[in-house]
Amino acid sequence: MKQEIETGEQPTIKKEEDGIKKGQKQNCWEFKKCGREPGGVKIEEFGICPATTDTSSGGLNGGKNAGRICWAVAGTFCGGEVQGSFARKRMSCLNCDLFKLVMEEEGIENFVLMKPGQILK
Repeated sequence: MKQEIETGEQPTIKKEEDGIKKGQKQNCWEFKKCGREPGGVKIEEFGICPATTDTSSGGLNGGKNAGRICWAVAGTFCGGEVQGSFARKRMSCLNCDLFKLVMEEEGIENFVLMKPGQILK
């Protein structure tokens, strides 16, 4: 925890759990434990989440596919139901713990709110 003392910043993850290494940024399916990732326990019931397979978002906010920009993907599963477009679900996303974490981890200069070419309708 030397970095924490010197910079005042805390590592992203304090301990290793569910195969996530210390300091590794979490994708939404890891953070929310929704089970909708490929091979997940809930795919038969709810299907595979589009955030897990959206390769056009790969790397944004340091995530895999759309794992750290899920709010910009239609059809994600939050609050017990499938959500619509970002324009329709933005208020719930802006209050989401993952959204807040990603914004904090990326910082205002690097945080990406929407996918390239995406417009708010």
